[in-house]
Amino acid sequence: MSEELAGLTVGLIGAGNISHVHVAAWKALGARVLVHSLEGAEELSEQYGLEVAATLDGCLAEAEFVDIVTPSATHKEITLAAIKAGKNVICEKPLTLTAADSHEVIDAARAAGVRLYPAHVVRFFPEYKAAYDAIQAGRIGEVAVARFYRQASSPAGAGWYRDVAHSGGVIMDLMVHDLDQARWLCGEVTTVYAAQNPPTVDGISPVNVAAHVTLTHESGAISHCRATWGATGTTFQTGFQVAGSTGVLKFTSEGDTGYKEELQNGGAGGDLLIPASTLGESPYLTQLRELAIGLRGGPEPRVLASDGATAVYLAEAARASMESGQPIDMKTFVSSGAVA
Repeated sequence: MSEELAGLTVGLIGAGNISHVHVAAWKALGARVLVHSLEGAEELSEQYGLEVAATLDGCLAEAEFVDIVTPSATHKEITLAAIKAGKNVICEKPLTLTAADSHEVIDAARAAGVRLYPAHVVRFFPEYKAAYDAIQAGRIGEVAVARFYRQASSPAGAGWYRDVAHSGGVIMDLMVHDLDQARWLCGEVTTVYAAQNPPTVDGISPVNVAAHVTLTHESGAISHCRATWGATGTTFQTGFQVAGSTGVLKFTSEGDTGYKEELQNGGAGGDLLIPASTLGESPYLTQLRELAIGLRGGPEPRVLASDGATAVYLAEAARASMESGQPIDMKTFVSSGAVA
């Protein structure tokens, strides 16, 4: 355990798929972990040697800060409860399901004098960070065109993911990573155009679905994002290609990069594939260390609440584009506050 994080007690809210990689990271950092969840807290505690908090209030009272890993539709309510208790917050992506809600929790945190960080883990994957550093250093000149893709075994066959009011659908749940990356690597976004096939019907996402979003950036660069929830057993794959005036950056997880796929809670059930590093430390560990140090007053991390809110804003604009069939001007687009 680093001296910067000595004596840390984290309140983990939620015990689903992503909780496992968060717990592994907190344990590696030497933190004491209290877990509170409506379901699965006892099992998670037994598996990893954690302590169970019977109530949310009890967890908030004892923890130094909270790490929220619950289903997306609950992020706002739990974050606001933690802020009301005066606790700093780490919240899994998406920060909330609408930009209006994201700004509400950001304003609440600011008013309460607490910090709020979204867990956009892709910024902590070494390939994406290397691309960011190369672009910032001018190694490929002015960015012109970027392509990002991400696919996983569809989680929409069961549970809350298929209900767009709870998950936001494939764009908000999966592509939100690459919307954040496109902005991080290529700059602020001026227009958003999106298409999805098959379409969402009556608020229910198809089980197998692909979405495409085209972003125009203030710099003039154009980026393309593709996200796919595939058939059960589809391997997790991700990658990018960023072309600039003097060079190109490329990455694919299909290459021999030392990254593998890890199926949580049984692949046959169609649960999400979560990528795990076999070389170096887990990006989840890198992320949570940097966020925790920031919460203790250290340097600001590479992702802030405003970044989480903007990623949600872009995903919400993509949904509006799909509904209208037209590109969305981000200078005039206003979050409706409607989830689906």
